Amino acid sequence: MTRERGIIKFFDKLEDKVRISLSHRPILYALIGGIGVVLFWKGVWETAEAFPVLFGLPSAILGTVIMLMTGLFVSFFIGDSILLSGFKHQKKIADKTEEEVVKDVDITQTIKAQLDVLAKEIAEIKAKLSQTQ
Repeated sequence: MTRERGIIKFFDKLEDKVRISLSHRPILYALIGGIGVVLFWKGVWETAEAFPVLFGLPSAILGTVIMLMTGLFVSFFIGDSILLSGFKHQKKIADKTEEEVVKDVDITQTIKAQLDVLAKEIAEIKAKLSQTQ
């Protein structure tokens, strides 16, 4: 394993532990997440200030182009879930009953479990194929 993959794996496991722990404390989770987002954007803002060409309209144009190229423009400003719920004529999560939300979560968990099984089966098939070659 390369050093880079080791670092990624470390932070992936750390993220899982922190996310699981904080998910039981939503207000603390929101506070820490909000601080992280603000500090990130503060750093981006201060870095952009080092380049005089990134003031005003050129900054807005470059940001828009970057977000359009990466597919983030619509998902950031509108959100994937809002788009999908509109296509499916679904209620907003705030308008759903607790029973409807639990049902959606159960369906999502079932799909995730099925995807995990498929991923394992694909990995087994790939392993068998690599052994025969």
